[in-house]
Amino acid sequence: MKNQTTGPRLKEIVLQTKTQIQIKNNSQTQSQKVRAAVFEEGELVELFEEEGGSSHMVGNIYKGRVENVLPGMQAAFVDIGVDKNAFLYVGDAIPSRFEEDDKVSSVVQERIENVLKPRQELLVQITKEPVGTKGARISVNITLPGRYVVLLPQVSYIGVSRKVQDHRERTRLRDLAAASKPEGMGVIVRTLAEGIDGDEIAEDITQLVAFWQALQPKIPHVSVPGLVHKDVDLISRLVRDWIDQDVEKITVDQEEVGQVIRKALREIEHPAAKQVHVVPGEDLFAKYGVEDEIRKTLRSKVWLKSGGYLVIQQTEALIVIDVNTGKYVGQRSLEETVVHTNLEAAREIARQLRLRNLGGIIIIDFIDMTTEEAQKQVIEVLETACARDKTKSQVLGLTQLGLVEMTRKKVGQTLAVRYTSLCPTCDGSGRV
Repeated sequence: MKNQTTGPRLKEIVLQTKTQIQIKNNSQTQSQKVRAAVFEEGELVELFEEEGGSSHMVGNIYKGRVENVLPGMQAAFVDIGVDKNAFLYVGDAIPSRFEEDDKVSSVVQERIENVLKPRQELLVQITKEPVGTKGARISVNITLPGRYVVLLPQVSYIGVSRKVQDHRERTRLRDLAAASKPEGMGVIVRTLAEGIDGDEIAEDITQLVAFWQALQPKIPHVSVPGLVHKDVDLISRLVRDWIDQDVEKITVDQEEVGQVIRKALREIEHPAAKQVHVVPGEDLFAKYGVEDEIRKTLRSKVWLKSGGYLVIQQTEALIVIDVNTGKYVGQRSLEETVVHTNLEAAREIARQLRLRNLGGIIIIDFIDMTTEEAQKQVIEVLETACARDKTKSQVLGLTQLGLVEMTRKKVGQTLAVRYTSLCPTCDGSGRV
C-alpha cells in the first residue's frame, strides 16, 4: 500500500458500544447501540450512532411496488416494505446520464407517467434517509460502495472524485479504473484512492463485481415489497468510509470491537491497525466530552474562542447563520476586529454544519467588511474548511446584500432531530 501524504488535521475516532435491554409485553429483548465520534485536532466534527444495526437505511436495496404516480409532482410513491412509502423523483426513475467532469446530468425530458405505472415492480436503493413526515428518497440507479471505488453495475462509465484535484493523479486513477472494470459496468474512484496502488483498486472492483453477481440469483426470490440487501453496519462503514491516512488513533470500549477493527485495517494494510486502543468499562463519550459538546450544539448560539458568537437558525427551506463580535473588542482597529471574528466564524461554521448535519441552502451573514480582499479571504477560509467535509458542499459567494450563499447536501437526520422532539403543545414555536 502506498502511503498518502498525511493531511494537516490528524483525526481520532472514539467508538462506544452499549448493550440495551428493553421489556415490552412481558418479553425481554436485547440490542446493541453503537456510537462513534470523529475528532480533528481535538475538536469533535462528526457524530454517528446506530442501534441494533437498524437505524441506517441509505444504501439498502429493496424490491418495491409503485403505489401512486403523480404527474403534477413528476414523482411516484413506492412501497418498499417500511413504515412510509418511499419517494421516487422522475430523475431517479431513469438510468443516470453523465456529463463532463463527472457530473450527473440534471436534464430530464421523460415524464413520470411515461416511465412508471401503478403496481409496477422496481429494484431501488435508498439515497436519503426518511426525515420527519417524509419517507426515504430512492433511485433505480444502484451503487455499491467499496473503500476505493463505487461500482455502478448498471451504467458503463468511469469517473473520479472531484476532490482529487491533481490532473496527473486523476488521469492515473481513471486509467486504472478503465483497466479493471468489466464491460457494461461503471466505476467512480473515491477520494480515498488518491495515491493507492493499482492492485488494490483492481481488487476493490473485483470484490464489488463478485458481490453484485452473487446478488443476482437471490433477487427473484425476494417478495415484493422486501429487502434485497442491507448496507454494512456502523463499524464496517467507519473502516470503509472514514478511516483514512489522517487517522492516528482509534479508541474503543470493548476488546471484541477492537479486534474486529484491527483485523479489517490489517486487511487493507492500514497503519492505524497498530493504534487501536481498548479502554474497557469506561464511558468514553463522557471522558472525551462528547455529551457536553452535543448539549452545546443543540443550542442556537455558539460562542467562539475570541468572544464572538454565531446564531444558527433552521427553517423549513434553509439555514440562516448570523455572525457577531459579541464580547470581542479587538486590539488595533475595527476592521481587524471584524476580519478576525469572521475568519474564526468561517472555520466554526464549517464544523457546526458537519456536527449538526445541516443541509440544503445556507445563508451566512458575516460582519460587514470594507475591502474586497477581506471578503475574499473569509470566503477562501470557509471553502478550505468545508473541503474537509465528506458530504458535498459548495460556497457560491456573496449576494448583492453582502450575504454568503452556500449549499450542503442533505444526508440523514440532523443532530436536533436525533436528540430532540418538538413540544406537542406549541410545535416548537413557544417562548418562555
